[in-house]
Amino acid sequence: MKKGIHPDNYRMVAFKDMSNEDVFLTRSTVDAKETIDVDGVTYPLVKLEISRTSHPYYTGKTKLVDTAGRIDKFKTKYAKYKK
Repeated sequence: MKKGIHPDNYRMVAFKDMSNEDVFLTRSTVDAKETIDVDGVTYPLVKLEISRTSHPYYTGKTKLVDTAGRIDKFKTKYAKYKK
């Protein structure tokens, strides 16, 4: 790697998914105000609302959306145009 082109604060950071408490480590330059102990080592902590372990696309679990209510609303709204 070329010298002098990378940030000085490039280090291991813990990212925590707050929806399922999953913690994963990766290298980052993100500023973090909190810390967390993982396996006896203290890392800067970044809290996430959603990650690969909780996102419906990656987990295959989707939320049930009330489409029946929307369809009924649509039908009543446009019933006057029905021939």
